[in-house]
Amino acid sequence: MLEPVIFKANDIRGVVSGENPEWDIAGARALGAAYAGLIEETSIVVSHDMRASGPELSAAFIEGVTSGGISVVEAGLASTDELWFASGFLDCPGVQFTASHNPASYNGVKFCRRQAQPVEPSFLTDLAASARAIDAGQAEPPRAEVAGTVTQRDIMPDYVAYLHKLVDLTGLRPLTVVVDAGNGMAGLTAPAVLEPLGVTVIGLYLDLDGSFPNHQPNPLEPANLVDAQEAVRRHGADLALVFDGDADRCFVIDERGEVVPPSAVTAMIAVGELEKEPHGTIVVNTITSNAVREIVAEHGGTVVESRVGHTYVKALMAEHHAIFGGEHSAHYYFRDFWGADTGMLAGLHVLAQAGRSDQPLSQMVAQFTRYAASGEINSTVVDPQASMRQVADAFAGRGSAQWGDGVKIVGPTWWVNLRPSNTEPLLRLNVEASSPQEMAALRDEVLALVRGS
Repeated sequence: MLEPVIFKANDIRGVVSGENPEWDIAGARALGAAYAGLIEETSIVVSHDMRASGPELSAAFIEGVTSGGISVVEAGLASTDELWFASGFLDCPGVQFTASHNPASYNGVKFCRRQAQPVEPSFLTDLAASARAIDAGQAEPPRAEVAGTVTQRDIMPDYVAYLHKLVDLTGLRPLTVVVDAGNGMAGLTAPAVLEPLGVTVIGLYLDLDGSFPNHQPNPLEPANLVDAQEAVRRHGADLALVFDGDADRCFVIDERGEVVPPSAVTAMIAVGELEKEPHGTIVVNTITSNAVREIVAEHGGTVVESRVGHTYVKALMAEHHAIFGGEHSAHYYFRDFWGADTGMLAGLHVLAQAGRSDQPLSQMVAQFTRYAASGEINSTVVDPQASMRQVADAFAGRGSAQWGDGVKIVGPTWWVNLRPSNTEPLLRLNVEASSPQEMAALRDEVLALVRGS
């Protein structure tokens, strides 16, 4: 079974359990067979996260791939950024079974080409058509005369060693760090990466459990940050790192228990990277704070703007040979990491800067926060395009409307962005303004239009 709804703009994601599953083991096998028929490679690396369905879905996919003559390095349990690392380190395409921050009933697949480069949108379109035809019995799966082989490999030691090479971690003051893995893959990777550095780790929900018994693994939702905020205050920690389910995103909380806006983290890391490579290029997306653009320019760098989504950011990272990229969703991309996103490496950069400063983190990042932001607010709507058009019409004459990644309306001291989600049936709102009062007024006005109240 492979329902059309599981094929998203950047990956595959859908329900695999319960009364109305959208894909299953047979569908995963068909995906593997279709994948083998589309790529011109002899081997790939495959891994999965901690979701209960991961081992059987990835095994079925591998069966389909090897029947088509492609050999597989099976990495087993891994975070998504471990998979990106494996693709770059082993110089082969990668496939990660994960549904990131989605609920336990979901699973999905993320793909990359060699060196962790993104697949093209057309690849996912072709994969969907071929896999669904195979799954429905309308096409024969490709079968090679000699089946591919499967080799197990633990990539964790190489992953840890590589990350430690990318950040100067010498001479840091002692740090106490809360790590909230949300029962996701950071429960495996964070201790392996941080403990050798002498960091005191206060772990929250480090045990791998794809049913997510404590909170959903989505740090974009404020409710999922509360436990880490309380732990920072209770233990007097220097900061907290909160990861999503597959650990490719990382939110940062300062010593007061306050969330550091991802745009401020982007600016902080960008400044550090520009010190190493002056005049470098930084990639941001359409809803990154204007503060990042200003700060990068002040430090001699150049900003390139991307649509929201890892596929788009990675493509621009490669095109412009950018040294770093950041998104509001706490995805952080590094040229030294094959242009791919890695929450763990972003966390190491923050730890390195915090460990060299005699200031608390809140004071360090204050210089990178210049505007009031709403954060991302989701609304369920019947017709996203009609809702966006309604808002654009209501703001006519007050700001310029830019269409492309949803609609972004830019005024003299503010901007408003509405865009459809790539992975869920939601319309996402982000607002930034020069003051909290102006931001709140704009936010409430747009929500009233979108939600009809």
